Amino acid sequence: MITVNADGKIMVRRCLVTLRPFRIFVLGIGFFTLCFLMTSLGGQFSAKRLGDSPFTIRTEVMGTLESRGVLRRMSDMLEMLMKRMDILARLENSTDFHKGDEARFPLDRSVGSAGLMERIQAIAQNVSEIATKVDQILRNSLLNGKVMEGRRDQCEVPRDPKYPDCAGKVEWMRARWTSDPCYAFFGVDGTECSFLIYLSEVEWFCPPLPWRNRTAALPSTPPLPRVQAAFRSDLAPLLELIGTGKESLSFMKKRIRHLAQQWLRAARRLEQKLKGRQRDQKHILIHIGFLTEESGDVFSPRVLKGGPLGEMVQWADILAALFLLGHSLRVTVSLKELQSHLGVPPGRGNCPLTSPLPFDLIYTDYHGLQQMKQHMGLSFKKYRCRVRVIDTFGTEPAYNHEEYATLRGYRTNWGYWNLQPTQFMTMFPHTPDNSFMGFVSEELNETQRQFIKSNKASSMAVVYGKEASIWKGKEKFLAILNKYMEIHGTVYYETQRPPEVPAFVKNHGLLPQHEFQQLLRKAKLFIGFGFPYEGPAPLEAIANGCVFLQARFSPPHSSLNHEFFRGKPTSREVSSQHPYAEDFIGKPHVWTVDYNNSEEFEAAVKTIMRTQVDPYLPYEYTCEGMLERIQAYIQHQDFCTSSPPPLPPKAKSPAMQSPPSPLALSPNATHLVWSPSASRDPHAWPPVDSLQVWVSETQHACTETCRRHGLVCEPTFFRFLNKKEVFLQLSITCDSTEYEMNHLYPAVAENVHECYLQKEPLLFSCAGYNTKYRRLCPCRDYRKGQVALCRDCL
Repeated sequence: MITVNADGKIMVRRCLVTLRPFRIFVLGIGFFTLCFLMTSLGGQFSAKRLGDSPFTIRTEVMGTLESRGVLRRMSDMLEMLMKRMDILARLENSTDFHKGDEARFPLDRSVGSAGLMERIQAIAQNVSEIATKVDQILRNSLLNGKVMEGRRDQCEVPRDPKYPDCAGKVEWMRARWTSDPCYAFFGVDGTECSFLIYLSEVEWFCPPLPWRNRTAALPSTPPLPRVQAAFRSDLAPLLELIGTGKESLSFMKKRIRHLAQQWLRAARRLEQKLKGRQRDQKHILIHIGFLTEESGDVFSPRVLKGGPLGEMVQWADILAALFLLGHSLRVTVSLKELQSHLGVPPGRGNCPLTSPLPFDLIYTDYHGLQQMKQHMGLSFKKYRCRVRVIDTFGTEPAYNHEEYATLRGYRTNWGYWNLQPTQFMTMFPHTPDNSFMGFVSEELNETQRQFIKSNKASSMAVVYGKEASIWKGKEKFLAILNKYMEIHGTVYYETQRPPEVPAFVKNHGLLPQHEFQQLLRKAKLFIGFGFPYEGPAPLEAIANGCVFLQARFSPPHSSLNHEFFRGKPTSREVSSQHPYAEDFIGKPHVWTVDYNNSEEFEAAVKTIMRTQVDPYLPYEYTCEGMLERIQAYIQHQDFCTSSPPPLPPKAKSPAMQSPPSPLALSPNATHLVWSPSASRDPHAWPPVDSLQVWVSETQHACTETCRRHGLVCEPTFFRFLNKKEVFLQLSITCDSTEYEMNHLYPAVAENVHECYLQKEPLLFSCAGYNTKYRRLCPCRDYRKGQVALCRDCL
């Protein structure tokens, strides 16, 4: 009998006690082995997965020796464990250990250890067999890799005149393909063939490779089936779509709820007006860039602290209008959501989208536009014609054209996008080069109007300005106003009354919208201090029966002389705090005076107290007016199929004559109109019958010239004026005619008889003047109360 010392017995006893934890350890080893095999084998066939490259095998094969080594080490480890357990089992069988300790260690533990030994042995055998099979697979992969490498070595950069940039792009890829992970996502692995496949199938700088299976290129999403848009009768789904998590979103949802009934009534009226006209449903992405965390989102924290709300008012109304018109919407306020909806590949934004853009239109702002450009790669240039930019103060063509803005000093932080100027959409119709989007004000029914007229306090004034800083330095004319009226304010404060607000002012603090409306319905006067510019509050006050008193600016404020406008992509001169109210509404509802003239200011206050006015709201700021306008834009504005640009005149043979001008002199010989005998494009919008051509004075822009004739400037019509024949029809003598890039052309320098035509269509502009030139101005008529649409534009 072999004797075993006490230490040996203790060792065996501990081994048997710990058999169950050891089983868990062995299972863990097995699980790790399985995961490793799935990763290794799955990698060999990664080219079969959607979106992977057909030449990624080489990347996986690089680790074949390491893979075999790991598998062999795992097999050796399991074999070593098996041998040690076998020694312990023999040691156990050589003792009478169980005789004295049966009560403590039942017999089934011994049986269990034997079963465990068999399992370990089986696992070791399986791992050994799997290692052999994996080794065979990897050897085959190496052979296939060599074949593929041989094909790669055959790739040469094609010399195709149809793809002149191909060689340069390949050179760029050689040096920088690792600069962005998106290239590897699309299968680029550093080989010539991978560069050419990417540049021909993902981008479009190189011709397709003849040996490539074109059906294996990037999957293309089939176009969504067209359905007809139907007016909606419930705004609740829109509130769910907007989401939660920001005070700004809560504000917009409250506004939509508050105006819901007016929106629904307006939608029914417009539906009747359109008389069942067919309208395609558009798939629309609304990305509110200024609310994203990446842009800073300075608005949301200030919603409850008197911060500016004009942008959120406008976005709430845009969402309501698009939804009620029956279009399919997606709303995002985060960069991550934007990337997901667009199909942005992983990386730093240098590659195109992974699939065709699934949206017909994208409404965003300047922040969102910048985010899209950073993450869409070449797809941004391809799809930018579908973008509509909500732009409060407008973007003039001189600032929009990148090359021109850089050469002529018009470059700012917000311009140089090279979009069609009418893709920018403003809050007020102050820039005809842009489209007028607008917003809505609450409409009153007849009962409310009568109640307001009978309950107005003739000596009550409300000051326009929720931030205390706006009140600073206004003591002089506040003292004059206090002689005649009780002054109310809505200035935000947390604990103490703002020192900028005089003691004689009754400050209500920041009011909810409905309480602010009630205050306006009692007041006689709504007075502005010169800031903020062009907000929605003055229209709300006028709609509630107030007279709006504002400051006249002399000289007008602009980017040349005022810090607020500096850096904005416009040279527009702002003559008052609210030019729309001054120009489109006027007296008796709007009074614009020089606040530096105490006598003029005091006389205006006295006159206003004696003046009776009814509540007034321009049609274009009603729910129906905004629905009508957006419906027309969606139906008719198409920036993806543009007309050919004007070309400089070339030498013509006598047989080659330019087509006759479609314009004719008006009966009174003061301007040009569309000739009755000229053909008309039935799809042209606005219709050409609305066109009138006027010549400006040297100190007037086309915007002012058209307004003086009761018209508005229509930049779409510039293409009909940009011809030498038009100068002749207007009896303008041209000793020379030149094509140049200038946002003031077409124009004439009369003192030297030099005529100039526009070389760059993106620079056609209603804005701008120079005392040297008289400009040719395309004007059109407009519907009463709806300046964005001509009389026949519906």
